[in-house]
Amino acid sequence: MNQARDEARTVLVIGGGAAGNAVTLLLRSAGVAVDLVETKDDWNATAGSGITLQGNALRVLRELGVWEQVEASGYGFGSVGITAPDGTVLHVQDDIRSGGDDLPATVGMQRPQLQRILIEAVRASGATVRLGVTAEILDQDSDSARVRFSDGSEGRYDLVIAADGLGSTTRAAIGITAKPEPTGMAIWRIAAPRPAGVTRTDLAYGGPAYIAGYCPTSDSTLYAYVVEANRDRASIPPESYADEMRRLASAYGGFWPEITAHITDPAEVNYTWFDQMLVEGSWHRGRVVLIGDAAHCCPPTLAQGAAQSLEDAWVLAQLLTGTDTWDDTLFQAYYERRIARVRPVVEASVQIGQWQLDGVRDADVPGLMGRTMTMLRELP
Repeated sequence: MNQARDEARTVLVIGGGAAGNAVTLLLRSAGVAVDLVETKDDWNATAGSGITLQGNALRVLRELGVWEQVEASGYGFGSVGITAPDGTVLHVQDDIRSGGDDLPATVGMQRPQLQRILIEAVRASGATVRLGVTAEILDQDSDSARVRFSDGSEGRYDLVIAADGLGSTTRAAIGITAKPEPTGMAIWRIAAPRPAGVTRTDLAYGGPAYIAGYCPTSDSTLYAYVVEANRDRASIPPESYADEMRRLASAYGGFWPEITAHITDPAEVNYTWFDQMLVEGSWHRGRVVLIGDAAHCCPPTLAQGAAQSLEDAWVLAQLLTGTDTWDDTLFQAYYERRIARVRPVVEASVQIGQWQLDGVRDADVPGLMGRTMTMLRELP
């Protein structure tokens, strides 16, 4: 690698979520100049309830240099329980350590805490960060892209990395027509105090929801969720969110009554449809490359959304910092390396949900999960 050449290059990252923050950190560690713009003034530092990080996500976080903070802030565990709706434990299965045997199988975290750890690392990396700013691609040539920002400034970059999420405006602006499509399911989520006996994820299938589950996120917190068929959002007033989630959750036993008692504030409840998308053919147009949810998304049935976004950042940064030639061949190699990994994850995540929607009672969910997670043990 020609270090002097890399130092002369400039990259714009659009979007400061997990993927955008990760690729910024990895490029900065190789000496590449990075500007990051994020449309939210608060850098999404308070959004979300909890996140489940499988081992392959932890592997990338270790590469970012933030694993120790994640380990200290989250809750590591190595198994998942399957329960009846009344809370009776039917089966406990060890999780596959998809990040290797030297990392936990899973860490649950409060999502805002993970974001704050990444924000602190990005700021310390020397990247230029502008918040409350959007970007518009004006034109491209064979070597660069010209970008206009909502604050009136313009810049020219050797590469633009679009990490602006599921509803990516950059994706549409460069002519990629793929859009997220609903799978037919929706999820209610809330952060709550952790009952002392909750030391792993437990999932209940059946009852009024397709799934009722929870994941510990620290020594004192968890996030809980119930999954049902999606409904017209307009038919659910936001002020009723706590009532709606509590109605579904109150049918479940075990630790659920203690959790349900904390579902009182509608502002603390998040309601989201499950979506799926996979951009085909390539993830770039000219000097603009997609990563993370801008390129692919899947239901959280395998808890792989953030992991796959982090892996995108890792692979793209490896390719960019491993050569002096940034061209279509490199960007296509990035796509081909990632699509072989992302496609089975998206397909398995969607299939697990579809089996539930279709009421397939003999579906081999454990087998599909096991095969997919075993595949993810390999380096991306």
